[in-house]
Amino acid sequence: MSTVGAGPIVVVNAGSSSIKISVHDGDQRVCRGLVERIGVAGTVAHVDIRDGTGRSIVDEKLSDGAFSTALRWLLERLPDLLGGRAPRAVGHRVVHGGTRFTAPMRVTPALMAQARAYAPLAPLHLPPALAVIDAFAARSPDLPQVACFDTAFHATQDPLATYFALPRRFYDEGIRRYGFHGLSYEFIAWRLREIDPRAADGRTVVCHLGNGSSMCALRAGRSVATTMGFSAIEGLPMGTRCGSIDPAVVLYLQEHDGLTVGEVADLLHRQSGLLGLSGVSSDMRALLASDRPEAAEAVEYYCYRIARELGSLAATLDGLDALVFTAGIGEHAAPVRSKVAQRARWLGVEFDESANAANSLRIHAAGSAVSVLVVPTDEEQMIAMHTARVLGVGE
Repeated sequence: MSTVGAGPIVVVNAGSSSIKISVHDGDQRVCRGLVERIGVAGTVAHVDIRDGTGRSIVDEKLSDGAFSTALRWLLERLPDLLGGRAPRAVGHRVVHGGTRFTAPMRVTPALMAQARAYAPLAPLHLPPALAVIDAFAARSPDLPQVACFDTAFHATQDPLATYFALPRRFYDEGIRRYGFHGLSYEFIAWRLREIDPRAADGRTVVCHLGNGSSMCALRAGRSVATTMGFSAIEGLPMGTRCGSIDPAVVLYLQEHDGLTVGEVADLLHRQSGLLGLSGVSSDMRALLASDRPEAAEAVEYYCYRIARELGSLAATLDGLDALVFTAGIGEHAAPVRSKVAQRARWLGVEFDESANAANSLRIHAAGSAVSVLVVPTDEEQMIAMHTARVLGVGE
């Protein structure tokens, strides 16, 4: 899996609370990093960029936590990261491809128009991603850009996994379960072929746990079911998103509390989740460090919901061969992994607390019926590979 040919290729992954950056030159990763804590209450954004060997080359705080400040920093400092070289192309993570985009595509005005139509389905993610694409196009109109869609990986699911029990005409209009974090799951599926063939070929549940959290059931590396659905709000509680909720709650809030559609959307997307439950922070690091009982309860609820979804996904697979933790919380929050594993003992998980505390690759105990792995995801590598392929780099 490499990005052979002319470079450098710049990858920009604009999420709900960060902008990840990666520069690829042929088979080499020149640098990678992120602007993090964008939009996190009470903090300023922080830039951490490292070269291909992991050496820090940028470590600074920005003036505030605004997305516009982070984007301006990226555009102004990118020439330095490229060593003065002109980029070959820019690849982007675009969260929602709807029913139309099931493979990476070169950015065109028509693609952008359709992507903007999907913005209400992913209001935390699509607007910033499209803003980044617009900013690059304004600065360098002839620079090729490629959109890689998070929903595309889940196109392999059986139609039964995509339905809502609504009149069928709504499904025909596109109201269906799409699933997200597909680029991350695609990378993990590829990586498992190298590190654990049994997990790659078998029944595996991957937990992508970060400010946005979801889980995916894989059979032989293909998506069978996932926790996110029509939008990136369904499923697990997240940093500021509520996750699955009885739709009657929304009706009640509108009818009895007088909330408008916009106010409900803001509540569900930006005021809920770990932030809403804890009243402390949307950041798992802050919650684990807090002595507030509300923070501890928010963590417990998060792990409880993961365990519930794990049982559901294992049922779709008729069992479980492997459990994988990835993304910011999954890769770094050992207490979360431990709490989930304790609740998964009934599935055959035997846990190694020492390996877990050390953030080892394999954190299951000897003899465990289920492999438990911590696998760093690399959405940027997947985007770089797709960008090179779409543009014919190296062919």
